[in-house]
Amino acid sequence: MARESSMKRKRAVGNFFSYLLLIIIVVIWLFPFVGLVLGSFRSFDASVEYGGIVDYVIPKHFSLDNYKFVLSDETNYKRWYLNTVVIAAFVSVLQTIIVLCVSYALSRMRFAGRTLLMRFWLILGMFPGFLTMICLYFLLKEMGLTQAGAIPGLILVSVASSGMGYYVCKGYFDTIPKALDEAARIDGASRARVFFTMTIPMSKPIIIYTALVAFMAPWNDYVFASYIAFGHDASYNSAVSMYRWMNTGDYQGYFTRFCAGGVLIAIPVTLLFMFLQKYYVEGVTGGAVKG
Repeated sequence: MARESSMKRKRAVGNFFSYLLLIIIVVIWLFPFVGLVLGSFRSFDASVEYGGIVDYVIPKHFSLDNYKFVLSDETNYKRWYLNTVVIAAFVSVLQTIIVLCVSYALSRMRFAGRTLLMRFWLILGMFPGFLTMICLYFLLKEMGLTQAGAIPGLILVSVASSGMGYYVCKGYFDTIPKALDEAARIDGASRARVFFTMTIPMSKPIIIYTALVAFMAPWNDYVFASYIAFGHDASYNSAVSMYRWMNTGDYQGYFTRFCAGGVLIAIPVTLLFMFLQKYYVEGVTGGAVKG
């Protein structure tokens, strides 16, 4: 009994310090987000003096002035937000379709050059995308897909190389028994029918995972979006426009407005992950197998 009691005490002490460490990590991780939300409800007043970081972050008087400014006609934020939604939505749908088709072909079909193609894509994916920015810019410029045409240009760039992101999706398809495909083929079903009527209904988690990942990339894109839409205000997305607020406007005056814009940007993504978290996790774990 004494030994068992001693083990329980050691376990309790270990759990206490583990939970304490986790709480500290959570507080450190959440602090910037809490500061962003609180800052969005604070109106900047140049006459107010702040004694420290706590006084600066936590508003003494909550106000919706920043949100009113962001959503008013004084800025083009609503246009920028719509641009972001359009780009992310088109990229999410088109990229998901391409990734599913490529992954299914690599998982179920055997053809000459298949292994070489997969290795080539794997090696090519190790190089950072910004190495091609100059070439892509001049190519898109010749096609009229920069500045005023930046939105379709950004969609095209994001979708064009999406087939290279087949790894997780292919791993998920590999977990689906091939005997199902063979049985359907014996009954006379084409590969397309097997794909659409059998594989797709069983692949809801990986479809949602792929769509979320595809949605997140253009939703948070700043580098390439600012490069392609340079100098054309109507083609900016939210990330580029809010940075210009901070860079060219009054930093202190626009900081709280930047916070408000950031909160509005975070809301859709937060809701998506809250409602689709189950499928997202299943897609990641289901596709994390060796193909």
